[in-house]
Amino acid sequence: MIGKLNHWLRNIVSGLALLMLVFTGAASGREPRGIVKEATPEEIQAFFKEKKMTVLTFLGYSGAEYENKAGMLAQAAKILAQFDPKSTIVNLGATPQGIGAVYHLAKRQGFLTSGIVSTQAKENKAALSPHVDIVFYVQDDTWGGFLPGTRQLSPTSRAMVENSDVIVAIGGGEVARDELLAARQLGKRLTYIPADLNHRLAREKARQKSQPDPTDFGGAAGTVF
Repeated sequence: MIGKLNHWLRNIVSGLALLMLVFTGAASGREPRGIVKEATPEEIQAFFKEKKMTVLTFLGYSGAEYENKAGMLAQAAKILAQFDPKSTIVNLGATPQGIGAVYHLAKRQGFLTSGIVSTQAKENKAALSPHVDIVFYVQDDTWGGFLPGTRQLSPTSRAMVENSDVIVAIGGGEVARDELLAARQLGKRLTYIPADLNHRLAREKARQKSQPDPTDFGGAAGTVF
């Protein structure tokens, strides 16, 4: 019993430490100190090819956030521990919300970080993580996922999927679901870790739309993985 209690307490302390690490870096709202540029999927591909490094991409919730953020960060830390910072680029969607908190963990461990995001983020003045080294804005009329009525990825999601060697999704919404489906079809190395989106935010969103409170918080990606 005492051993189980100590294990539980260590997990709590570890989770709180990860949250403090992330929030300390993100609270300032600083923009990246690296390179921010608009690029085509082909130009992004050329960048990664020149680096000759493994591209480890994390997918997950963004604005929907996580019900258990400490748990998500602990899972991400376990994944990062499996890769060498000298030969791996950690890639995400450039913004700090949700899964974007992984950027700070990656930088603390010495990883080069990159972000691929739709120009919709620029048009909507979405903040970028202060812990991403290079951000690629992809000209896109959508935020990502499959183009409406098709199984063809939007330019942003195509750049994300095609340039990734390893993809890890911790929960995820519709865009993550579509990218995972496309990545599986391409034979990419995939890992899916179930995670709930933030319950309170999901209920608030539903009420704003005059919809009933949701009862399933597993996210769209969880319906197919």
